[in-house]
Amino acid sequence: MAERKQINFTVVPDEPGDAPRYYSNFCALSHTPYDFTLTFCEVQPPTENDVRKAEANQQLRAPVRAQIVVPAQFIPNLIAALQNHLNTFSEAPPKVTPPEDAVH
Repeated sequence: MAERKQINFTVVPDEPGDAPRYYSNFCALSHTPYDFTLTFCEVQPPTENDVRKAEANQQLRAPVRAQIVVPAQFIPNLIAALQNHLNTFSEAPPKVTPPEDAVH
């Protein structure tokens, strides 16, 4: 019987240059006993019509940009990674400087 060999490796994204990116400023979460669903939306300032609809049904609808489903076992590592990145970001926030030349 062949002996099994253990191989250690790190998984890294293989990002194609044309992969779509979506902006999101709202995330709704839901879960089942098996997985978590993260629904990313983009909330824009509401129009007068949007406000009237929101007043009527107490909901402001936001377009879904991406919906990601991950296994429940994935969540603790995701939370730890987000916390790590937030800590790093908080320690040294990005510096925003104005452009040297006027942009028209």
